[in-house]
Amino acid sequence: MSLYKRGKTWHTDFTVNGQRFRQSLDTTDWREAQSKEKKLIADAEAGKLSATKQEFARLKFREAAQQFLDDRKPRLAALSVRTEKERAKALNQKFGDSQVRHITSEDILAHIRERKAKGISNATVNRELDILRGVLKKAKRWHFFSDDVHPLPLRQKVGRALLAEEKLRLLKIAASREEWQTAYYAAVLALNTTMRGCEIKGLRWRDVDLLDRVLTVQRSKTEAGERVIPLNADAYNVVLSLYQRAKKLGDVLPDHYVFFACEHGHVDPKVPQKGWRTAWRNLTLAVTCPICGLLQAPSDKCIGDKCESSLKDVTSPIKGLRFHDLRHHAITELAESQTSDSTIMAIAGHVSQKMLAHYSHVRLQAKRVALDALSMKRPQRAVPKSETTGHDTKHVTNQEKGPEQVAQVIEKMVELVGIAAHPHVDTA
Repeated sequence: MSLYKRGKTWHTDFTVNGQRFRQSLDTTDWREAQSKEKKLIADAEAGKLSATKQEFARLKFREAAQQFLDDRKPRLAALSVRTEKERAKALNQKFGDSQVRHITSEDILAHIRERKAKGISNATVNRELDILRGVLKKAKRWHFFSDDVHPLPLRQKVGRALLAEEKLRLLKIAASREEWQTAYYAAVLALNTTMRGCEIKGLRWRDVDLLDRVLTVQRSKTEAGERVIPLNADAYNVVLSLYQRAKKLGDVLPDHYVFFACEHGHVDPKVPQKGWRTAWRNLTLAVTCPICGLLQAPSDKCIGDKCESSLKDVTSPIKGLRFHDLRHHAITELAESQTSDSTIMAIAGHVSQKMLAHYSHVRLQAKRVALDALSMKRPQRAVPKSETTGHDTKHVTNQEKGPEQVAQVIEKMVELVGIAAHPHVDTA
């Protein structure tokens, strides 16, 4: 074990269990160098330091991050790989040319401050920190930062369940325009199967059994998401419409995607559609003029001929609705129908304990409403004076029993109202 200088910087050279360790201590202070050396020796004895990890720590962050992501590829879905590469871009801009071993806690905290100053959400910053943490753990250096760097707080959003009129409005508007047809089909499937957007995009025709009216989710967010879902009438009609649409373009093969790519008029059924973000944003923001009833994008004035009424105070009731909220709504309706937790999880796949607790509360409220509807309130009958006197002392008060007035039982039926799969629906 020895300390030595290179220039003004202290270095260490020691051996633990026959393995030699040499590295810079990144300090010019002798006492600090002693303290760091003792820490490194303790880490080496605890198995937190190895020669290979030291070599990894000497890599530039850009190279280390690429190696880290390459190691994770076999365990990730293609979408997750693309997402992590996207998150690594911001990190490379900040740390790309720095060696991993030279990154400090202050560097990471400064990165967080800079990202927040640009208006980046806490969730996005946390995903970037996940990659940074993975690289530093691989270099056996994360323990230097764990006390100072923590994930940013997130607002745990349970999700949004639609009112009956909001659900009908969503489907009616989505079906009203040809450019929103794909978003309409996807919305009906989500509302009737609990499928996530990524599961719908990854659906192939080999996963659909039109005879038995079931579809199989082969790849999902988690292993628990891989499941078989029966198709109800609304979902089945949409799948048939999608099949007929695909037949018009040629043969429908098992490996073809149900929601296929269509870029600039070029259709490729072998490639999945990336999404329907633009259509979804437009249809959830669309407003109806209260005077002429014309559906249009939000603006100050109505664009209808000879109308021009003010739309400044008119907003869509489904503004801000996320596509993922449709899954939440579908599970909420299952809970309201007294479906058990095990059945919900069999249909919806992975559901966190927090979400299950939420749906259990929804189910309890549905039970309470159903039982309250059975409550029978009997009106108090006025007792005539003739009945309050003249009774024999050997008998208790004797009240005449007349016909009992039975309260009317009001049954509150909650019905899941579907909508036909045909895309052309009147918006008036």
